Parts: sequence; structure tokens; C-alpha cells
Amino acid sequence: MVDLILLERVEKLGQMGQVVKVRPGYARNYLLPQKKAMRATKENLAYFDTQRAQLEATNLQRKSEAVQVAEKTEGVTVVLIRQAGESGQLYGSVAARDIAEAVTKAGITISRNQVVLDHPIKVLGMHPVRVMLHPEVGVTVTANVAQSEEGARMQAAGINPLTQQDDDDEDDQRS
Repeated sequence: MVDLILLERVEKLGQMGQVVKVRPGYARNYLLPQKKAMRATKENLAYFDTQRAQLEATNLQRKSEAVQVAEKTEGVTVVLIRQAGESGQLYGSVAARDIAEAVTKAGITISRNQVVLDHPIKVLGMHPVRVMLHPEVGVTVTANVAQSEEGARMQAAGINPLTQQDDDDEDDQRS
């Protein structure tokens, strides 16, 4: 295990300034390259203590900027048009990158690293997606995954376009 000083809040690990023990691979491959932590040596502890006020001020500024963006972003719905089978299963999937691009097109710049998806979206429908603008500020946007613009409008209104399509097919057969 490796001792690190956290330079920002890391979910499920700790707060800024906290000394934590993590596995060497997690430190080497994620925390250190992302500048979320630094090794907990005597020199680094002394350096961190002198720089703590500046780091906290920078963190506070980033957080306030994230809160402003969050106010604009909360409740945003992005439409993603994808090909799908009759059952609503997508040919392919919608990943964090696709959602980040759609939100950016909507006028709010985010990166794919800020989009929190447990697994890619593989079915049509309205999907809530968590976007972490800052380690302490997150918002939920809705990804409206549909086969067409009309299908997206129907889903937004709460109508399932697949069942609506089946009803239309039955009407055609009766005529």
C-alpha cells in the first residue's frame, strides 16, 4: 500500500488534505497522473501545509464555477438518434463520449470523464445520466435515446414509440 495526500476530494476515498493508503496501481495509474494526489513524504507534507490555503482557494473557485454551470445544466435533455431493432435494443450502444458530445452541442461544455455511466446505454428510452462537474458538484441530465426525432418527441411526452408503432401496424392490417 502507498501513502498519498489527496489534493481534491475523491469519491469513496477521502477529502482534500487527507492522507490515505491506496494500492500502488491505483496511485500510479489514476491518482498521480490526474493530479488528484501526491506521495505522502515529509517534504510533500510540509509543501502541502504551505500550499493548503492556495489549493483550497483554487478548489473553492472551481466549485463555484461548477455550481454556476450546474444551474444551467440541471434538467437538460439531450436527444441521441440511434438505430435499433423492433424490441428497442440498440445496434451498438450510447457511451459517455456520446452523451458528452450531445451536451456540448446543447451549449454546455463537458468532457466524457465527467459523465458517470455504470454501463453503456443499450436500449431506447429516457435515461437519467449523472454528470460530475466537480468532485462535490453533480447534476443529472436526461439522455433521450430514440430512432427518430418524432420518436424522441413521443418519448419526451411519455409515449412509448414502439407500442405506438405496433398500434399503427394493427390499424394498417384492419384496413
